[in-house]
Amino acid sequence: MRLRPANWAILPQIDTGDKKRMLKRGPDAKPYQIRGGHNLSMSEPVLSGSRLPESDDAVSRELVNARMSATPLSAFPGPLPETMAQAYAIQSASIARWPDTVEGWKVGLLPPPARERYLAERLAGPIFRSQIHGVATGSSTVMPIFVGGFAAVEAEFVCRLGVTVKPVDREWTDEELANLVGGLHIGAEIASSPMAQINNLGPTVVVSDFGNNAGLVLGPEIPDWQTKRPEDLPARTIVDGEVVGEASAAAIKDGPIDALRFIVALAAERRLELPAGTLISTGASTGIHDVKVTSTSRLEFGDYGWFDVSYEAMSGGQ
Repeated sequence: MRLRPANWAILPQIDTGDKKRMLKRGPDAKPYQIRGGHNLSMSEPVLSGSRLPESDDAVSRELVNARMSATPLSAFPGPLPETMAQAYAIQSASIARWPDTVEGWKVGLLPPPARERYLAERLAGPIFRSQIHGVATGSSTVMPIFVGGFAAVEAEFVCRLGVTVKPVDREWTDEELANLVGGLHIGAEIASSPMAQINNLGPTVVVSDFGNNAGLVLGPEIPDWQTKRPEDLPARTIVDGEVVGEASAAAIKDGPIDALRFIVALAAERRLELPAGTLISTGASTGIHDVKVTSTSRLEFGDYGWFDVSYEAMSGGQ
């Protein structure tokens, strides 16, 4: 499957001053906007248009406050969501409260027992504009993480949509999905949350807290990616000088295209348009690797490039 090449400028890194200004949200702040999609206000916190129960809305407020103030949470701030639908409703309410624009979505794979329990294979969380750092091969960037919470780095392959995808309930072939993609990039997800035990509390908790996402490192585009098999796309993660994971895009269940299939279907279910340029982080290829503020990591993708990531403490915006 061949795609016409698309021009792509890597998103610039947002400087610290801009990031802090974006985190300051007062009572008169404008509603959050999904780029090319819906507007959400504090009085309409759920994408589906239904009202969020007061207890779930309180959970959303606590999760957002913890992230905005960079305050650790010793436990989930309320009853654990029982269904993925409930978790995504909380996520939508939190997105509505967050003073930034969604520029992408992370995809994560559920462990087999959870897939049966929640009738879902994958989960998703928003990636905000100010949390996307572009890097060239051989360069480095610094990413903020929650001290006292959870923090990890994941080598990822990132799809960049070349066209706008409307929320339509339909089946997609692999070829149709490939033709939605304007480019495939090397990259890394920074998974971080104020809750140190987030991954032990189950996928509904992960979904509720922005999918346990705190940023995306976007590396160079892979040339002629559509002519390559997933096993031809290598990835290796090194943390503090030690190789902690080595695999390929084939380690992503059914490959990056199937992760894209999931996010397109989920967006249709949530009535979300995915604008051209949206970034889809398709899943951890080498695993989930713990990091801390003193860590340094290198993400290597064979002939397609490499970059370094170091870490700093997430600062409160208020």
